[in-house]
Amino acid sequence: MSRSLLTLAILTLTLAACDREAPDTAQQQGALDGDKAGLAGEIDRSRAGELMPALTVTDPDGKQLNLGALQGQPVLLNLWATWCAPCIKEMPMLDELAGEYDGALRVVTVSQDKRGREDEVRAFFERGSFNMLEPWLDPENTLDAAISDGVLPATVLYDASGQEVWRVVGEYDWSSAAAREALSEAVE
Repeated sequence: MSRSLLTLAILTLTLAACDREAPDTAQQQGALDGDKAGLAGEIDRSRAGELMPALTVTDPDGKQLNLGALQGQPVLLNLWATWCAPCIKEMPMLDELAGEYDGALRVVTVSQDKRGREDEVRAFFERGSFNMLEPWLDPENTLDAAISDGVLPATVLYDASGQEVWRVVGEYDWSSAAAREALSEAVE
């Protein structure tokens, strides 16, 4: 890949996603600017067939969810954080999607906020009044290391056998017809 193409690819990802280096306030402000402007994530099938990480996440009250035990139903696994503007924009769309596919697709959103921010995640969910999403936590960022290498949001579709179908790193329009078409690859 030429240096100019590599530079362009890095700039594109930067515009459509968050990283841990940018200040929280700058990334959060981006979520407030425009409804669906800047939705730039693309579906990537390069890791299709990989198994869902068999890791355990918790909610703010200590309830546990073993991701490896979710086989039998397609899962849309979304990694997000309270400081990530594109993540914040996606959450209402993911909640709506979870309601639309209730019973046919499980949407699991896992916060990548560090330890000590459980109260911020809980407050975010209360403000958002989400009907279908649950506030799962991964305070050690184990999933982030396995899936997205620090770039959020990151969302992976797994089929009913727990194998990856595709992933999107960066912001994506989950309310679009293209999203429904892509989900149909795992959801009957």
